[in-house]
Amino acid sequence: MDPEEDMHDARGESSQEEEDFYSEGYPSDGEDEDDDGDDAGYDFVDNDSDDPSTGVRRPQQNYTTLNEENISQRQADDINRVSTVLSIKRWEACVLLRHYNWSVSKVHDEWFADEENVRKTVGLLEKHIEMPNKRELTCGICFENYPRDTMKASPCGHPFCFSCWRGYISTSINDGPGCLMLRCPDPTCKAAVGLDMVDTMASREDREKYARYLRRSYVEDNRKTKWCPAPGCEYAVEFVMGSGSYDVCCKCSYSFCWNCTEEAHRPVDCGTVARWILKNSAESENMNWILANSKPCPKCKRPIEKNQGCMHITCTPPCKFEFCWLCLGPWTEHGERTGGFYACNRYESAKQEGAYDESERRREMAKNSLERYTHYYERWAANQSSRQKALADLQALQNEKLEKLSDRQSQPESQLKFITDAWLQIVECRRVLKWTYAYGFYLHENEHAKRQFFEYLQGDAESGLERLHQCAEKELQVYLEAETPLKDFNDFRTKLAGLTSVTRNYFENLVRALETGLNDVGPSNSQAGSNQAACSKSSSSKSLAPGKSKSGKSRTGGAATNSRSGSSRGMDDSIWTCDSCTCTNPKSNSHCQACDKHR
Repeated sequence: MDPEEDMHDARGESSQEEEDFYSEGYPSDGEDEDDDGDDAGYDFVDNDSDDPSTGVRRPQQNYTTLNEENISQRQADDINRVSTVLSIKRWEACVLLRHYNWSVSKVHDEWFADEENVRKTVGLLEKHIEMPNKRELTCGICFENYPRDTMKASPCGHPFCFSCWRGYISTSINDGPGCLMLRCPDPTCKAAVGLDMVDTMASREDREKYARYLRRSYVEDNRKTKWCPAPGCEYAVEFVMGSGSYDVCCKCSYSFCWNCTEEAHRPVDCGTVARWILKNSAESENMNWILANSKPCPKCKRPIEKNQGCMHITCTPPCKFEFCWLCLGPWTEHGERTGGFYACNRYESAKQEGAYDESERRREMAKNSLERYTHYYERWAANQSSRQKALADLQALQNEKLEKLSDRQSQPESQLKFITDAWLQIVECRRVLKWTYAYGFYLHENEHAKRQFFEYLQGDAESGLERLHQCAEKELQVYLEAETPLKDFNDFRTKLAGLTSVTRNYFENLVRALETGLNDVGPSNSQAGSNQAACSKSSSSKSLAPGKSKSGKSRTGGAATNSRSGSSRGMDDSIWTCDSCTCTNPKSNSHCQACDKHR
């Protein structure tokens, strides 16, 4: 949701718009979450496929990391291939490939389908025209006469002096990548000026800049290659399209998603990640905080946060309006007869009359929305921080601790690979766990069984990971600090390897479930899960008054605490409440999903 829409809601738009705003964590009815494209199964791969330099476990490699030399070589190979097949010069092949985004097959298809049209489109003349055979020629830019051997022309035959060619090419190169589509300086001519002219007439600095633009074009215009998005990284990645996982790990150690170029986020799809990142960076949560923790001045409407105990509020200059925090009325109307400085019975009576239902409802919705977002964001950020620390610990382990441990425990380093495997597993699991919190935030609120199943799998995975992380981080330290080999080191080996395997299984189950959209929870399972939730809800409220929740509010009303179940003045049109078990159900359901009673 855009920040402008959040501001719109905060300024008092209709109740329905506010309902939509505060429930923005849930996709609307009939709206499917964005698909990540080809959702092949994600595997926590065998140890042989690990890359110790990156600290990340990867699926089978379906990409190639390219440095500057690799890019130039592949580019030259494509140019030579087109030049050979079409029997044209290399610079002409380069112009063609540049026009068709470096797709060799596309060049061949278009060329053999209509060569004349292709030549006309890209500015390649079928027959090269020679300059007039005269002793002196007039430059078409400076209009000075020069000997013929000091003039140069593109295939169109328009002559220009060396100085004007250098100036024209240099200016075009300094203007940016548009120099790759250079045409004849004559304004009436569309003939292409290629790499051969640049190599002949440009300075060394300009030639290097032109070559750099050409390499960038090969990566940025080619649908099979992308730059690594890590800051300062100069590697590119060539990806095999339609080959499964989009996770890519560059040689610089940065892992990212090929599809959206954000950091690697399997098993969460790219659409969910985009919405989560936008929400984290947008102003929506600032507005939620303002709504939840402040009130507007009744006169100038600026938000005010109460920082003292007294209900007597004075707005900041130049407004300086004095009012009551409880009822927002002028302070001049307050005194001993209204309850004194710390209590305003006018507000209590007015609230009973319904005068403040709307503002209270909006404030409660904002508070609930903020608390819910904070819950998921804190855990998302905590796992990100833990993953960064685990990467640093893995690097330290590989650089120094393994050698130290090998000396202290009299074990060859090749026998200590189980420790590296454990840390690799921790790093990958922290990444997966982090993104499951973004997934949970956008999980439909009314899909109770799916949420229960998701939280069950997430809880198992998280508890397993914590056990593994603690063992690898703290128990390992005992053996690093030991002066002599300890007899129970083999027991430690067995324990750590076992925890690694168990944790991998937990996360495999979690990843598999999320990538299939928790489809293991079918209609029958959904009903059973909802029934279980309903029974739990019923048993936990036996000691309460009939029709009341633990907070003392009516289950069917939900006036302030549950924005999705309507208010005391009317229910939300998108849901209905079962008279039998008081569960809320989508409007599209004709039967209660908990007790199966007809609507």
